[in-house]
Amino acid sequence: MGRFRGGLRCIKYLLLGFNLLFWLAGSAVIGFGLWFRFGGTMKDFSSEDKSPEYFYMGLYVLVGAGALMMAVGFFGCCGAMRESQCVLGSFFTCLLVIFAAEVTTGVFAFIGKGVAIRHVQTMYEEAYNDYLKDREKGNGTLITFHSTFQCCGKESSEQVQPTCPKELLGHKNCIDEIEAIISIKLQLIGIVGIGIAGLTIFGMIFSMVLCCAIRNSRDVI
Repeated sequence: MGRFRGGLRCIKYLLLGFNLLFWLAGSAVIGFGLWFRFGGTMKDFSSEDKSPEYFYMGLYVLVGAGALMMAVGFFGCCGAMRESQCVLGSFFTCLLVIFAAEVTTGVFAFIGKGVAIRHVQTMYEEAYNDYLKDREKGNGTLITFHSTFQCCGKESSEQVQPTCPKELLGHKNCIDEIEAIISIKLQLIGIVGIGIAGLTIFGMIFSMVLCCAIRNSRDVI
């Protein structure tokens, strides 16, 4: 009986440690998603009429999952401390939802990468053509693209030179830069999503083991 209680206590502390790590990971995920959305390369597009929603969709899911992770981390600590089967069962369900959300984000980031890249490239093509038709109409949008991706024009920068960043040295094709930068961003989002999904698996295992151990200890008593 003493060994059983010792094992139960060990599992409980493991789950408490996991929840602390999970809460910190949730904070990091929220910060990561918000920085990508408002403080990274794509921040200037938030004020545009047309924004790359395919790219933002994964970030929204990621930030939402991060907020849920923080809440669930606190919830799981309470369940472990109180040794409540009901709370631990609910904790397991929440982890399952987070697992599904993170896997969805990761899969979308890797599989939907081409769609997101084409969407942003199409936005650039439209702004580029608008500028050539009317030098004032597309000016602001094109400057935003060139400033964000640190590029200028397509095959040549001569036609849009007034909208190019002054600090840009040499010519960089915006179509190629958009593909390279969006690809890297989505890969990072995918890696974070899959990594958090892997972490939740350990939480689900710990919660179920503790829940079963609590039930068995009560049956023995």
